[in-house]
Amino acid sequence: MTEPQSSLRIDQAYDPIRSPGDFSKILEHRSILLLTDGYSTPFLAKTAINLLRYRSQHVAGLIDTQAAVRTTHELLGAGESTPVVASLAAIPFADALYVGIAPPGGRLPETWRPIILEAIRRRMDIVSGLHDFLADDPGYVQAAREYGSNLIDVRRNRLKTTGTGGSFRPECTRIHTVGHDCTIGKMVTSLEIQLGLAAAGRDAAFVATGQTGIMIAGSGVPVDCVISDFVSGAIEDVCRSMDRHDFLLIEGQGSLTHPAYSAVTLGLLHGCAPDGLVYCYEAGRKFVKGFGEILIPDLERQLNFILTAANFRHPCRLIGVAVNSRQLTTDQAVAEVERAERRFGVPACDVYRDGPNKLVQACIDLRGALVG
Repeated sequence: MTEPQSSLRIDQAYDPIRSPGDFSKILEHRSILLLTDGYSTPFLAKTAINLLRYRSQHVAGLIDTQAAVRTTHELLGAGESTPVVASLAAIPFADALYVGIAPPGGRLPETWRPIILEAIRRRMDIVSGLHDFLADDPGYVQAAREYGSNLIDVRRNRLKTTGTGGSFRPECTRIHTVGHDCTIGKMVTSLEIQLGLAAAGRDAAFVATGQTGIMIAGSGVPVDCVISDFVSGAIEDVCRSMDRHDFLLIEGQGSLTHPAYSAVTLGLLHGCAPDGLVYCYEAGRKFVKGFGEILIPDLERQLNFILTAANFRHPCRLIGVAVNSRQLTTDQAVAEVERAERRFGVPACDVYRDGPNKLVQACIDLRGALVG
């Protein structure tokens, strides 16, 4: 590198750092390589798994130098025949490298540095949703400037608008997924309902609120990296900018009773002011994620708390339940869904096993009741 680190400037003719909140470039990528090297587990690689699920046509491969399998389906149970490769050279036509993990703490593994720098030298864009920003690393910035790559930090933002408590277009029906804990399928439930409504000929849009959702949709709010005072305002703004649609499916985050993440959950709940809630829970999970000695509250008690909080902002009702039955057998899953319908008095399903049709119809019925 000829330019000394101290002379780096972001106002030069070419700035590799995408403006905070500008995710437009994401949807231009057509040959994505996912990076999960050494972290290819269902718990850590959920970003990669969902990109394989919802942007499979744009994913060319996944890099894991330690994997002894040939496809992402063998490695992560997603992506069918998408190849697992040991180097960037194996797929030379790739146009972007996506960080495919979401580890606790959001740290970017230092062992990945040679891979990321090589990708930049290959003029690939780098997309990361971690709390360690690419844009804060002078080495990545300098290399990206030299080779013409874009550094896209999905969580980086400058959102500083407080909520107004104002109304939305009355004809826009807002459905929000909430849950009893983290990592139970709130994003997948929202996406599946949105896709189901679209397949039924309805005008529906997905509102991403996390790193993976933004990488899939190419837009959204990284709500867990917004200053607390501005969470409600950020979500309110993005929902109002999209309320031309008949349905908005707003991705949920965390849990209102989670000791660490409840503030984000409440800000999101009040910002989007939902008309209807889909309650998500994982059958068999007993303890709060990350807090092995803290029991998840009774589901009915927790749901009443969520509904009370929602209705302080805007009239809201429960319209469906999404059961994550990944720990159950097929017969057990069927019984759990039936039990949930009796327990909560609304349609229930596991969108992974059964598809979202019951919840899609619940959304249509809600809109019919509200709008006519």
